[in-house]
Amino acid sequence: MTSRIPVILIRGGGDLASGVALRLHRAGLKVVITELPQPLVVRRLVAYASAVFHGEFTVEGTTAKLVTDVGEARGAFDAQQIPLFVDPDCDIRHAGALDVRAIVDARMTKQPPELGMDAAPMVIGLGPGFVAGENCHAVIETSRGHSLGRVIWEGTPQPNTGIPGPVDGQRSERVLRSPADGKLRVVKDIGGRVLQRERVAEVSGQPIVAPFNGVLRGLVHDGLPVHKGMKVGDVDPRNDPSHARLVSEKSLAIAGGVLEALLTQPEVRQTLWT
Repeated sequence: MTSRIPVILIRGGGDLASGVALRLHRAGLKVVITELPQPLVVRRLVAYASAVFHGEFTVEGTTAKLVTDVGEARGAFDAQQIPLFVDPDCDIRHAGALDVRAIVDARMTKQPPELGMDAAPMVIGLGPGFVAGENCHAVIETSRGHSLGRVIWEGTPQPNTGIPGPVDGQRSERVLRSPADGKLRVVKDIGGRVLQRERVAEVSGQPIVAPFNGVLRGLVHDGLPVHKGMKVGDVDPRNDPSHARLVSEKSLAIAGGVLEALLTQPEVRQTLWT
């Protein structure tokens, strides 16, 4: 009889979720990611969600592979890869061959989750929308500042302000938003340097331009439907192309908080590597 596979299930494959997946994988844990059929990920070069479009995707030397069943997931584990399922409702948690030890909801919806604390022995939420002790066991602070990455065992993280954290003095200015409803057409590749007012993408014939000189750090996948005002890109004023391919310090701090939360609970810690 084939033994069940102990896994940490991560909901979402965006840049923050991928930083968590990468750090847990490096720590020797088996990680499974679930995603949407058309993930609207901005920082695609550091997001395992990109495996949905490419079949597999590598971030900092570790590859996520798109799979459709547990048998393929076993193959990914054998190859030291992270299996990724298109599974918006997280139904894979019921698969008999998987022993889900914890669920990390890293989708960053900023809304209360539809799954509660009974979804797994330990449920960890990232950022606003989660209340430790009510809809999850622990929350990880995601707001930049002194509390970033801290584990909250009771109560809520800082509320969502809607204002991006500063990067080299730029805040809201660095975020690219869709000027209309329609499908995004990519003009400029992620990681390339851009000049102020240079066109990087367009929606329904309307241009999206760089707000200042810098590096295009993120842009939603070409051809996906977007709506007016939606965040679709990110320009980095630090002008270093390598940043587009590196997991951010914010993501690594949050990942450290997730690892701390998992290891703090003896009943979870004792089963993670078995």
